[in-house]
Amino acid sequence: MSEVKLRAAIKDGKCEVKALMTHPMETGRRKDKDGNLVPAHYIQTVELLHNGNLKMEADWGGAISTNPFFSATLKDVASGDTIEVRWVDNKGEKGAGSVKVK
Repeated sequence: MSEVKLRAAIKDGKCEVKALMTHPMETGRRKDKDGNLVPAHYIQTVELLHNGNLKMEADWGGAISTNPFFSATLKDVASGDTIEVRWVDNKGEKGAGSVKVK
């Protein structure tokens, strides 16, 4: 499981969530130095949870850049609440991170 670097802070009454995910995000169309195709390996699903409740789910594909950055804004979040971001890729690998809101 890969860690998601995550920050969440309240600004102007809303919670700004910022997440950095470490992942190669290979499309399956790039060739290596020997001319062989590099197999596809990319994040397919990203979930954003607030205190364990799913607030957003996104379906991604190979067109997202390496080590993707994700941000979102949530309403009705208080200091001390828990924000979690989870992902699953096309090979079944998973990553997650959680943080208390400042």
